Parts: sequence; C-alpha cells; structure tokens
Amino acid sequence: MADIPATFKAKTVQSVLQLHFKDDKTKVNTDALTLVTELLRVFVSEAAERSAVQAQKDGSNRASVEHVEKILPQLLLDV
Repeated sequence: MADIPATFKAKTVQSVLQLHFKDDKTKVNTDALTLVTELLRVFVSEAAERSAVQAQKDGSNRASVEHVEKILPQLLLDV
C-alpha cells in the first residue's frame, strides 16, 4: 500500500475551531492554525498506524472501528 500522507485543509480546521469559540469574533492566527493542522495530521497518522498494528495482532489484514477503539485510550494518554 502506498504511503499517502494525511492532510487537512486549513480552512476546514479553522471552521471546526470556530465552532467551539464562545465569541464569533475570535480569530485564529495563521501560525496557530498551521500548528493545529499539523497536530491533527500527526494525531490521525498515529491513530491509523496503531490501529493497523492492533489489527495485525488480532489476525486481521484491515483495521476497523473496533481496532481504533482498542488503541484510543492509550493514544489519548500519550498526547
């Protein structure tokens, strides 16, 4: 399988962040947006990798939601 890096559009990440701000006038700095986007990319990549390893341990060649659920507690603790 080809290594395709995870990417997120900055505009999408900004929209998601805006949903959680109390004040609609709150702005996101470009550097902060870049940082959050990169953090999200690393988090999702790590979750996919750990899920794949868990699937292999369970004797499966595909990761499923159950595999993500198994690795999620430790992943969140590692953050």
